[in-house]
Parts: sequence; structure tokens; C-alpha cells
Amino acid sequence: MTEIAVSPPRTVDITSDAAAQRVRARYRAEARFKAYGIAAILFAATFLVILLADIIGKALPAFTVSYAQLEVTPTAENLDVTDPSDPAQLQRANFLAPVRDSLATMFPAAAEARRTRLQLFGLLSTDADAELRERLMADPSLIGKPMMVRALLSDDADLFVKGVSSEISESVSIGTAQPSGTTGTVTIRSSASDFNDEMVDIKRTLSERASELRADVERFSALVAEREDELRSLDQEIATARSSAPDSVPALETSRTALAADVDGLKKLVAGRQAEAQEFQARFDNVGGTEPLTNAMPSLLIAINGGLVKATSLSSDQIEGEVLLPLTSAEPAGPGSWKVVTYETPQGSRKLTDQEIAWLDTLTDQGAITTGFNWAFFTTGDSREAELAGILGALVGSALTMLVTLVICLPVGVASAIYLEEFAPKNRLTDFIEVNINNLAAVPSIVFGLLGLAVFLGFFGMPRSAPLVGGLVLALLVLPTIIIASRAALKAVPPSIREAALGVGASHQQAVFHHVLPLAMPGILTGTIIGMAHALGETAPLLMIGMVAFIVDIPGGVTQAATALPVQIYLWSDLPEVGFQAKTAAAILVLLAFLFAMNGLAILLRKTFERRW
Repeated sequence: MTEIAVSPPRTVDITSDAAAQRVRARYRAEARFKAYGIAAILFAATFLVILLADIIGKALPAFTVSYAQLEVTPTAENLDVTDPSDPAQLQRANFLAPVRDSLATMFPAAAEARRTRLQLFGLLSTDADAELRERLMADPSLIGKPMMVRALLSDDADLFVKGVSSEISESVSIGTAQPSGTTGTVTIRSSASDFNDEMVDIKRTLSERASELRADVERFSALVAEREDELRSLDQEIATARSSAPDSVPALETSRTALAADVDGLKKLVAGRQAEAQEFQARFDNVGGTEPLTNAMPSLLIAINGGLVKATSLSSDQIEGEVLLPLTSAEPAGPGSWKVVTYETPQGSRKLTDQEIAWLDTLTDQGAITTGFNWAFFTTGDSREAELAGILGALVGSALTMLVTLVICLPVGVASAIYLEEFAPKNRLTDFIEVNINNLAAVPSIVFGLLGLAVFLGFFGMPRSAPLVGGLVLALLVLPTIIIASRAALKAVPPSIREAALGVGASHQQAVFHHVLPLAMPGILTGTIIGMAHALGETAPLLMIGMVAFIVDIPGGVTQAATALPVQIYLWSDLPEVGFQAKTAAAILVLLAFLFAMNGLAILLRKTFERRW
């Protein structure tokens, strides 16, 4: 009988110091891995919070709108109608004229000249008569009676009221100021050095500018010296070439002419910069002189005796300037009763002039400026005026596009997934189809846009910029995703469900449609909603089929011209007006809200209908 050798039992070291050290090292590694995971989550969450905070901060001005409360008296004359009781005439009335007349009565000096009158009326939006029009159309008997009306401000005026336009600082006076007049060009002399801080800032700017110019002079002078050395070398080369290679002389002389012109230009530039530096330095050294103020500098204004004066030149105790708001008197103003107001952003860098800001400040002081929620942002279509632009047209266009996408891709995608997963034979053809479906899910979205442009617009001649075409293109984009998600949901159903159905006499088709498909439906719906959310945020395919057009009207069907919310965001982001920047951020928030809602719905459906086996 063969004897079997038995090896001694293996001993496990769990008590020695080395074993304890290995355990501690493993625990430290697990703690490090956990810390790395938490750090990664915090890192991503931080960037997400920063992104959302930035978008929300930029979007807040778009959700409110500013109005001017004006007392308006509409009459047949200023409405430009002969019979106010005639609805047809009243429909064509000039409702904006009474609103502008009311504003002009608040600033009679501004209404005297055509230029300033147009500038004053520019504070109001082109739709400032909306409330007046609505009230008079509802009740024509109000014509001839004074009424308080809210007039919508222009986008630039609205942004200034919200504090977006320019930072304003004030300093209280310490001396007595004596204005030389109440209108036109005036001089205001202070008994103390009330303008000394502003003068110091100007002198500092002059010194810095002179230093920059001197640095430019040194740099360009060195460049001139290098070019002159090259010019002398070229002269020697030309002299040598005249005897050794006469054919190359014309080309060398051409190069010399160009180089000499370059040297002359640099010398003129150096002389100009040197003269500017000397001028700025002389102005800096002139301690007791008067300094001019330009539109490239922060605006300096004096609020005195109920009026406002914009300084055009100043010294430490005196300014000369233009009256923006007439003074009530030319009497001396005591310490603390007048102040220096500074608009930090230079007038040349602002949309609003100092005169327009002065009018807005006056309206604000009188309590005539109010702010309310901007319902028009959600109830109107696009506009060239930032204060009138809304997203309703884009929302309706997106809804119609998503409807077409859902109607096409859901039944086609689910049917394809059922066939491939449950009924299709496993051969080379089905393998080829499955590989291509997976590849289509990774194709860039702009390729589907090019396909839609060539097929739906070019071949079938469908209407450009219509939700029908957009929905077809996005359906092609989303279809692979839905097929893959639906197949995964069908595959997740336990085989025992199919076997039990077949065991009690159900056909293969009955087992799939009566038992497997209902159990896979939560996963199918989840994949569909995620795919639709993906389609909702797509821009490139819609741009390729012409949905980038400027559309004002709200679309009433899938064949009418429309735009989509991502395209609207793209259009607004390309506009230079500051008002559209806030509209862009607000539209992004609305789009994100839709995406979050759709993803939340997908999670809710999965949690509600999910079953465990």
C-alpha cells in the first residue's frame, strides 16, 4: 500500500510585529484611497459650484426689469388720431409719444435741443408704451385723463439701474463752493482743496504714462540702432557687389530702400513718443496748473445746489465744467452740502453718457424708477432689443423638436432592440448591424447635421429651420443610444421569466411582449429620457440644418420656422450688447433646469418601477 506524504500545516503569522506592521500598512493604504476618492469628489463639486455660481450671478439681471413711473396724459393730438373712439384709428395710434412727452416735462432743459431730446428718449425702450397701449385699448375713455404708467427702460439704462454699468463713488466736501452760474459752462471754486485727491490721481496717471513712453523710446531707439547697423552692412555689401556681382545690385538696393524706410518710420515713432513723454512729464511737474479731463478718464461730477456739473478741467481747488442738470441757484454751498461724484468707468468705455446717468439718478432720487420680475423673458420671442428678448419661441421650438424626436426614435429604437435581442438569429449580418449601432453612438453630432442637410433638405426638400427636420436629425442622433439602452434593459430581465412563460404554454412572442418587455420598461424609459436630454442640449446638428435663423414669432407647428433653446443661447452669446450676456446666462439656467428635470424623471421612473428578483 502506497503511503501518502502529508505536508505539515501552514502557519499564519498574525501576532508578530511584522504582521502587525503589514496590517497597519494595509489600513493606511485603504485610508489613502478613501481620501483620494473624497478629494476627487470635492474637487469636482468645487468646480461645479463655481460654474453654477458664475452662471447664476450673470443671469440674475435678466430675471428683473426696470421701469420709469411716469404721469402720462394721452390726448388725441399726441396720440395722432382724429377720432379716439374709433378702434381702427386707436389701433394705429402713436402711444409712445405721450410717454416721451411725459419724460420731457421732467427735464425741460433737455427737451429744448434735438440732440439731447433724442438722448433723453433713448433711456426708454421701444416698447415703453406697452402698458399705456393695453389700458387705452381696453378703455378708450381714459384718453384725456392723467394716469400713472410704467414705461420700460432700455437695456443700457436697465443695467445701470441694476448697478452693472459703472461703479460710482462719492466724497463729501470740506470747503465752501462758489459756482459761477447755473447753466452752460461754469466754474466752481472751493475754499478748501476738495479736488486734491482727484488731482493726485491724475498726476500719478501722468507720471506712469510718461514712464511707459520713456520705456518705449528706449526700446525703439535700440531697434533703430540695430536697423542702422544693418543698413551700414547692406551699404558695404552693395559696394562690394558693384564690382563682383553687378546683377545682384538691384535686389540689394530694393532691400536697402525698404530698410531705410523702416528706419525713418522708427525714428519718427521715437520722436513722437519722446515728445509725448516730455508733455506728460511737464504736466506732472506743473504743480499749480490745471489739468484737462477727457472721456478716457473717470468722469468727475459735482452735485451742488440741486444740479450736476461735469468737470472738464480741474485744479486742487477749482473745476471748470458743463452743467448736466441745471443748478437752482448760483449761491455758495457750504461744507457738506455739496459733493464730488466719480463714475469710475470712463465715459468712452460706457454705453451711457454722463448726461444720461444724471437723468437716471434724478429719476431714482424722485422714486420714479421701479424694478419687477421680467415675465416677458418667458412669454415673448426673440428680439434685437435686449430688454425685449425672450425665450418662449425657443422653448416652443425645442418642445416641438423633442416631440418629433420622441415619436420617431422611441418606437423604432425599442422595436429594433426587441428584434435584435429576442428574435434575430446570431449570424454575421446581425453582428455587423450591432457593431455599426455601437459605432453610430460615438459619431460626432455634427455629422448627423451634415446628413440632415444633405438628405432632408437637399434631397427631400423639407422646410429649412423647421422642428420637423430638427426632430428627424436628432432622432437619428439618439436612436443608437436608445437601442443600446433598451437591449441592456431586456438583457437584465432574468432568463427564468422567459422560461416560466414558455413553460406554461406561452409563445415566444407572448413571453417577450407580455412578460419580458413590461419588466424591462423602466430601463427602456430611463435610456430614452437620457437620450432625449442629450438631444435637447445639442446645437451643432441644428445649426447645420438652418435653425440658426433669427425667429421672432412663436412656431405653431412642426413645419413652421423655429429655433431651439441651445441655438438661442448660441445666438445671444455672439451678440456684443451687455444685456444679452445676462440673457445668455439666464437661458443656460433654463436649459440646465430642463436637463436636471429630465434626468430626475429618469431616476424617479427607475426607482418607481424597478423590481428585484
